[in-house]
Amino acid sequence: MSETAPEATPTDWLTLPDLVEVLGETQSRVRRLIDEHHLIASRRTGVLAVPAVFIVDGHPLSSLRGTIIVLQDAGFTDDEIIDWLLAEEDTLGRAPIAALLDGHKSEVRRIARTLA
Repeated sequence: MSETAPEATPTDWLTLPDLVEVLGETQSRVRRLIDEHHLIASRRTGVLAVPAVFIVDGHPLSSLRGTIIVLQDAGFTDDEIIDWLLAEEDTLGRAPIAALLDGHKSEVRRIARTLA
């Protein structure tokens, strides 16, 4: 079964208070999810925020953590990781986050490993 987040688009961002509400966790737990790479955040809007599409059914997308780690190992910054996940990837024919949502984490990570 594929995981989908129909209400979220790649341009929707959740701040820490939003994440506390959506995830039903404390702010310190939300920060730990970011620190432990279950989520990845950026300060593009002036405040720390996470793309809403990274949250599925009230939880971080399960395949996101390993993908984040692969991209960090390839030398990507947090902003570059978010950009890559949200942008159209020619070899996938869609954005990597869309492939992850459809359950294609192996394919996404294989491509991510070639980016080092």
